[in-house]
This record gives sequence, C-alpha cells and structure tokens, in this order.
Amino acid sequence: MFRKLFTLIGTLGIIAVFIGLVIGMSMLRPKPERQEPNLTPPSVFYTLADSQSVTLDVSAQGEVRPRTDISLTAQVAGQIVSTSDEFVNGGAFEKGDVLIKIEDAPYRAAEAAAGARLAQEQAESALARKDYEELGLQDDPAALALRIPQLEQARAEYNAAKLDLERTTIRAPFKGRVRERIVGVGQYVAPGAQLGRIFSTDVAEIRLPLTDNDLAKLGLPLAFSETENDPGPTVAMSATIAGKMHHWTGRIARTEGAIDAATRQVIAIAVVDDPYGEGADNGTPLAMGLFVEATITGKPYENAIVLPRAALYGRDTVYTIAEDDTLVERKVEIVSTDRDTITLASGVADGERVVISPLRGASPGDKVSPADPLEAVPGSEKTNEPSPTASASNITSGE
Repeated sequence: MFRKLFTLIGTLGIIAVFIGLVIGMSMLRPKPERQEPNLTPPSVFYTLADSQSVTLDVSAQGEVRPRTDISLTAQVAGQIVSTSDEFVNGGAFEKGDVLIKIEDAPYRAAEAAAGARLAQEQAESALARKDYEELGLQDDPAALALRIPQLEQARAEYNAAKLDLERTTIRAPFKGRVRERIVGVGQYVAPGAQLGRIFSTDVAEIRLPLTDNDLAKLGLPLAFSETENDPGPTVAMSATIAGKMHHWTGRIARTEGAIDAATRQVIAIAVVDDPYGEGADNGTPLAMGLFVEATITGKPYENAIVLPRAALYGRDTVYTIAEDDTLVERKVEIVSTDRDTITLASGVADGERVVISPLRGASPGDKVSPADPLEAVPGSEKTNEPSPTASASNITSGE
C-alpha cells in the first residue's frame, strides 16, 4: 500500500515540475509589439466629364392618316350614267375632276321651266312699275303692287333648279385618292345614298404619342401650334416596304391640347406635305395606313454632360473625386435618361472625375483610390479622355 502511495506522489511531482517549466518558459517569451492596421482607401472607377453640345431626339411610332377622309353622298336622286376611269379603289384624281355623273334630263327640264317662270315674273314686274309711273303717283309703290314677292319666289325656284342640275355632276373637292367605290353605272341612287369614300393626298398626318419628358426634350408646350415664325421640330420617318427601308421627312405641326386619361401621354401631329408627290422617297409614297418609326429632332443643349447610367445615385445625385482624392456629392439637373446613359444640364463641370462604380458604405469626404476602368480591362487601350459609354460597359450601376 505504501509502495502505491509513493508511486502516486512521485507522478504528481513530475507533473507539477512540468507545469512549472511551461509557465516559466511562457513568462520568459518576449511580448509582440501591438501595431495599428494600415487601412487603404477603397478603389473606385471614374470617367472624365466631357462637355459637349447634345441634341435630345425623341423616338415614337404612329400610323399615317390623311388629313381629310370623307364619304361621297348623292344630293339628288337619279340613275348613274357614267363614272370616271379613276373612280376605282386606289384611283388618283385631281381637284375638280368629274367622278360620277347622274342622269340630268329631269333636272334640265326643271331648270328650263323655272327659268321661263322667272322671265315671266320679271316682265310682269317691269310692266307693273311702268303702269304705276304712268299714273303719276308720287308715293313709293308697295312691293306687292310691283309683284316683287312673286319675282323673288321665281328667282329662288330657278336657283334651286340650277343647283340640282349642278349636283348631278359629282366633282372631286380636293386632290386625292379613292379609298372605296360603292356604286356603279346603271345603279339608281336616292338623296343621301353613299357613293364611295375618298381621301386627300395634299397632306399626310401621323399621330405620335409623347410623354411629358419627351415634350421637355423637344421644348414643346402642351398646346403647340406651328406658325411661319415658329415652325415645329423636324421629324424623320422610316418604314420597310417590300423588304426595303424607306425614309420620309416631315415636321410637328401641332400637339393636342389634352392629356390621354389612360396613357397620360400627349399626341403630337406630324405632317408630310404631298406624300404621294414631292414628299415621296424616290417615288415611294408615304402611303395612308403605313406604320412608321419616327425620330423627332429635339432642342440642342450646349455644354451638356453625358455620363454612364452607373454614375447616377438615387434620382439626382452623382459623386465626383476632388483633387485630394476625396468624394464630393453633387446634385445634378438631368434632362434625359435612357438605358445606358444620362444627360446633365448642370451640376458637373467639364473635366471632373465622376464615380461610376458602387460606393458601398462610403460617404462624402471619404478618401478613395481612383482607378480608370480602361486600365482594369485586359487588352484595352487607355485614352486621355475615355468615353462615358465605354467606361461604364463593365461597371455595375450605383443606384
């Protein structure tokens, strides 16, 4: 028993000596010096602001329509005796051309009868005045004594008969084309019967829907109407016909004075003069019913700044990098935005470095490490002033 106790005490002694040695050695080890961490400024990509003259064009789509589109109707009854060779679907005619002729024999007879009665009343009225003068009466004669009412009635009947005769010949009220022919030779028509549909070709109109931002780009008021001294913006139109792209040029003539309740847009009316003649594209007319793409020339902005979309933070904020490489917050006036770029009218000066990468946790006044994105893209060639679009091509938006 004593032997076991002696062995246990010896083992515990050895352990105690080992622990003491470990503690002593650790106390003799030199303490490491405490160093403050070296924080480097975060790297941010930038682009150089380049002041330039910018024209803010607006794109829209619309259908070509005639300014005047009417139905031809008969004003007198009768049988159609002839029609013009151009009175067919798609036929072209000039103003004043005879399109339809209605049988006029009954109306010629009515005109002749009315003319004879008018001549008779004129003779009787003249005779009545002569008789009154021969009586030597000083007072002015009554209208009835001179048969004035009868004379006026006869004249009105003659004018009406003459007008009915004229209405048997239906002439084109303007230069245009036939949209639809409804009647033909031999058909009897009554007053008010529809004969066909025609439209004018002097002016083509295209209704283009615009947003409020579009109106601002174009500098157009809500109820714009062009004048000789204030013509509307130029409109370039294009469409594919028979597999070939064609182009036409027009202008904005007016805007509708109301906002569409459903779309919250305003309709601008573009016009093209003589779309089937001088306004055609090398003989290809701007045909009615054609759907066209339109580009409206906006007003120019001098000294505008075009930046990548990634430069915008929030709705109207960008960050620039000062000469001491600190961040500066700028409120800017944005005149245009699209998928890739923003256009500024003010807020950033020419040549300033504008941040185009995310600023996670950074604040105005913080130190940053500026980096040109062209240097970060392998194989790219650095230029003195990189284009904003190229600078933003591989950067995530900071919005």
